[in-house]
Amino acid sequence: MFDTKIAIVLRNNLASWQKLNVTAFVMSGIAGQNPQIIGEPYKDRAGNLYNAMSIQPIIVLSADETTIAAIHRRVLEREIAASLFIEEMFATGHDAANRAVFAERAPEDAKVVGIALRADKKIVDKITKGAKMHA
Repeated sequence: MFDTKIAIVLRNNLASWQKLNVTAFVMSGIAGQNPQIIGEPYKDRAGNLYNAMSIQPIIVLSADETTIAAIHRRVLEREIAASLFIEEMFATGHDAANRAVFAERAPEDAKVVGIALRADKKIVDKITKGAKMHA
């Protein structure tokens, strides 16, 4: 049905609140870069309107530190647009501070806790190799 795939990979040792926070943040980046994936608003029988959501399924995966670092490298090697959340961003309170701590890291020393990408299905599968379905 879709030629592309959206995948979110979370580091497997995060607290529940961190997993949810990272998922929301990295998916907002995918939606921001791909507005065509957002469908029509939802409307219930009473006529109440709700926000439009993604028309495409989203897979959430889990990986250890080594695997998520490899996924990050593969994203960069293939020049795939991605959303990235690093561990240091948990200690900040707003976007400017997030970007500041992000800018202090290079890819090889980034403590990646979450990454989201949307690309051709086969490419996403190759990039996320080693990650498991999130449980």
